[in-house]
Amino acid sequence: MDHLPVFLDLKGKKVIVTGGGTVAARRVERALSVGAKVEVLADELGSEFVELSKHKNFTHIARSFIESDLEDCAVAYGAQDNPDDDQGLADAARAKNVLVNVADVLENCDFITPSIVDRDPLILAISTGGASPILGRTIRARLEVMLPATYGDLTRFLGSFRDGAMAKIKSGAARLKFWESVTTGPVADLFLAGDVEGATEQLKAEVEAAAAGLERPKLGEVYLVGAGPGDPDLLTFRALRLMQLCDVVVFDRLVGDGIMSLVRRDAERIYVGKQPQQHIVPQEDISQMLVDLAKQGKRVLRLKGGDPFIFGRGGEEIEALAVEKIPFQVVPGITAASGCSTYAGIPLTHRDHAQACVFTTAHGRDGVLDVDWDVLLRPNQTVAIYMGLSNLPHLCKGFIERGAAKDLPVAVIDNGTRPNQQVVTATLATLCDVMKTADINGPAMIIVGTVVNLREKLSWYKTSMGAMHADYATGDMKEWVSKGD
Repeated sequence: MDHLPVFLDLKGKKVIVTGGGTVAARRVERALSVGAKVEVLADELGSEFVELSKHKNFTHIARSFIESDLEDCAVAYGAQDNPDDDQGLADAARAKNVLVNVADVLENCDFITPSIVDRDPLILAISTGGASPILGRTIRARLEVMLPATYGDLTRFLGSFRDGAMAKIKSGAARLKFWESVTTGPVADLFLAGDVEGATEQLKAEVEAAAAGLERPKLGEVYLVGAGPGDPDLLTFRALRLMQLCDVVVFDRLVGDGIMSLVRRDAERIYVGKQPQQHIVPQEDISQMLVDLAKQGKRVLRLKGGDPFIFGRGGEEIEALAVEKIPFQVVPGITAASGCSTYAGIPLTHRDHAQACVFTTAHGRDGVLDVDWDVLLRPNQTVAIYMGLSNLPHLCKGFIERGAAKDLPVAVIDNGTRPNQQVVTATLATLCDVMKTADINGPAMIIVGTVVNLREKLSWYKTSMGAMHADYATGDMKEWVSKGD
């Protein structure tokens, strides 16, 4: 390690910045954010200083740097884009024992400005020692995704109880165990879920138990999380956080390897995947499994494709949890109709085509087709059909027999949002024939409506994903490889 990580307290202290461009503005912004009194030395300031200059701790001195500027200075930043001037600043600062940082000149840096993940008062700093700042920013971006903004609030919340807890819990080992339990257990979960009152009550109870030397019963919990239609990039921040907290994950066949790779590595994995009309584990057994695992004190991640409350039977699972008074959280996911249609370039609504969209399933409780045709056969409406692949002939026939136009466009989106996505476009009259030669096995979404005609104009999947897949047009199958950027 070439540099010692240190957080400086610059509140009320003088910081000078030379230069009036973008790099200088970023240094000024960071110094002002921590309460420093900043003096900017530059003949002129760029447009990025317009808002910064309004800060009460900002001072602009319209001239070049002179040595006397270093009097009572804590930190000096050089950002003039002039090697000779920056070198002069560095030499003068070191002569007066003032910490100096010259942008992009490592040998003239007493310290390195890291990439920051700011969850005040929780701060994460990422540095590559000046070797690759871009890599540092890339890692920071990934941490931004993994670390919710509410972690700052959680830090303040726990800090407000720190003195009281320390006064009651005398043993150092007991304190360590207590804080580990609080930060990784129900207290943090309740707070991050928005239940501040519940978190407060839980924390107070745990303080009293730790002070008395009692072992609190380990509480289990279930996280019912929507994993979206397949692309890991569509997961929510909250889903990612809970995926890292679980002790065991219960997942189905719609959850791909890319998403499972983001689950905590040491979590136990239980597969309960279902194929149409071929349920490996009955739904009732899955619900009971969640109850049993939670009663063992485990944090259970129930990971479901799409959204758990849109044809995902999530309601049935939390009913079972509620009966047993098992704590649970529900995290919505991007449902297949939205995700798959978007990646296929088919808007579900459009002013010239559809002012409404209805979601339905062609798969009933016992696999029997049970469709409300009066609801589906309405003008200016898109119909998004889940789990309809095995009943496709009945669907097409039902639409036509009840008055739908034979040339009404239809799209079947196979493995939507994934690299192997395929899209079949046809009409109600021709779709079944086209599907005979298409290698489509599901999971698949079916979109019915004139919005399908917009696909060729609006599809971005081909060029943006850089993936190989097949695109089937009515009566003419074509395969091509995208050469996206």
